[in-house]
Amino acid sequence: MKPSIIQDKSYAFALRTIPLAKRLKEQKEFEIAGQVLRSGTSIGANVEEALAGISRADFIAKMSIASKEARETRYWLRLMRDSKTVPETIIAPIENDCLELIRILTAIVKTSQSELANSKFKIKN
Repeated sequence: MKPSIIQDKSYAFALRTIPLAKRLKEQKEFEIAGQVLRSGTSIGANVEEALAGISRADFIAKMSIASKEARETRYWLRLMRDSKTVPETIIAPIENDCLELIRILTAIVKTSQSELANSKFKIKN
């Protein structure tokens, strides 16, 4: 199987959210810990589902969900940073990784949508 950058990066990101959630739970920030853990690990789970998609439309739908989960995760990271729940030195690199995921996922979705639209307009001989 061909290596997938988004698969690898989303998995690595999920691994980074686990210790962050543990830290938050130690601080008794249970709600935000659960939120960031769910959304942060959901990115990779949806990428995995997309890669096993049964159609191009299914692939696009799952990658779109992964993109939405990445955006939600960024929201929680910003909230932690701005409320000073977690030091910025810890949040900044995780947020940068999240922004990278958002950019990659956005590009994948836009390219895939364009390819799907173009394939519908091709004239077959």
